Amino acid sequence: MIEYILGGIVLVSLLGIVIIVYHNKFRISVVKMEEAENNIDLFLQKKLDLLKRGKQIVIKELKLESFLDQLDSETVSELNHFELNDLLKRSYNDFFQLLDENEKLFKSESLSHIINDINDNEIDLVAAIKFYNDSVVVFNQLIVSFPSNIIRLFFGYRKKEFYNHEKREIYEILKEN
Repeated sequence: MIEYILGGIVLVSLLGIVIIVYHNKFRISVVKMEEAENNIDLFLQKKLDLLKRGKQIVIKELKLESFLDQLDSETVSELNHFELNDLLKRSYNDFFQLLDENEKLFKSESLSHIINDINDNEIDLVAAIKFYNDSVVVFNQLIVSFPSNIIRLFFGYRKKEFYNHEKREIYEILKEN
């Protein structure tokens, strides 16, 4: 009789340990994703500010009536990280396309500093997005793999989205294996 009680205690203890270990794995992934999201938010805001500053110089130098007007829209503040990233990526490309078409803009020292800051910020942003996507891969693997998929049901964890389609495709390939 005592063997059954001890066996039950050991089984419940092992089950508790498994739950704790996998819940901690989920929590660690969540913390990493939140840290990456905070960094991404900072880099996106800096990119927005730099593009706005560069936009003003370009408008002044080329005597344009409008350029990158989407950056001044009131809805920019309502965009989530993914939408803001897409908007800024398009604006970034438009900005540098205009620079390529107008070589004289490179003579502006203040614009050169902004261009360097934008490029440095872009490197940091890409790194933060990579860190976020890598964390999402780990998190989403926990969501679909056993026994962590049972743990996710108890705590209500849901799959997270990636910042680019490349990672989404990699995850789908991993999920199939």
